[in-house]
Amino acid sequence: MTDILLTGCNGMLGQEVHSLAKKTKNTVIAIDIKELDITEQDTTSSFIHIKKPNIVINCAAYTNVDGCETDEDNAFKVNAIGPRNLAMACEEIGASLVHISTDYVFDGTQETPYDEYDIPSPQSAYGRTKYAGERLVAHCCSRSYIIRTAWLYGIKGKNFVSTMLQLAKSGKPLKVVDDQIGSPTYAKDLAEGIMTLVEKPRYGIYHFTNAGFCSWYDFAKEIFDQAGLEVDLSRCTTDEFPRPAKRPAFSKLKNNMGPAQGLPSLRPWQEGLRAYLNEIDC
Repeated sequence: MTDILLTGCNGMLGQEVHSLAKKTKNTVIAIDIKELDITEQDTTSSFIHIKKPNIVINCAAYTNVDGCETDEDNAFKVNAIGPRNLAMACEEIGASLVHISTDYVFDGTQETPYDEYDIPSPQSAYGRTKYAGERLVAHCCSRSYIIRTAWLYGIKGKNFVSTMLQLAKSGKPLKVVDDQIGSPTYAKDLAEGIMTLVEKPRYGIYHFTNAGFCSWYDFAKEIFDQAGLEVDLSRCTTDEFPRPAKRPAFSKLKNNMGPAQGLPSLRPWQEGLRAYLNEIDC
């Protein structure tokens, strides 16, 4: 019997979860789309029944937020149908399912941080497909963890921090939006939170982000300050930097469920950023 089956193992978060899972006493099978296309129901069911994991951690997702606007059908398959297929198979064999979701399930109009049971109202194709995945997982699997996170960055893959560092090398002035507020989250910290969560059956919806919040401009400024870079950085509005997908203006997530069950909070986002920059020797 496999203790943990990890899907989406080649992604930014998947690689961090895999690295931590390998350090435990669990038997771990890490797979990506080449090994299993979770959008295929029969194949997914057969795979889960053969491997018989205790826990499935689903890090597979269609995460190109703007791409989802013109490819919503495929995004729905990956972000909703795939998780449903995993959830149904997990329910059949009595396994638990960890599913990763996003702050984009909210519309960003609330003036206070969103907790786990505020009502979602996604405003983009990405948000709609991820929320559909949440609902299907909760409906199909009685042993499910739904983890919403935000503004994720990490060692493995392109992200806001790596983009800012790359742009800083050009020496050109940079403008970054200052009217979107959220919580930058280091993928390694999120992975540690996931692995702590699944140690005991604490099923439900969770918000896992690094503590604190800021604007994208504030985030960029902190990146450059910590990296010791002099950059001509200025603020701009979302309207000055239009994108195909609508972003939530305020997507601060409040984690009520974790502390209520004795789970440690993730460290402040500034500390997570420092750890990331140290790891990439910046």
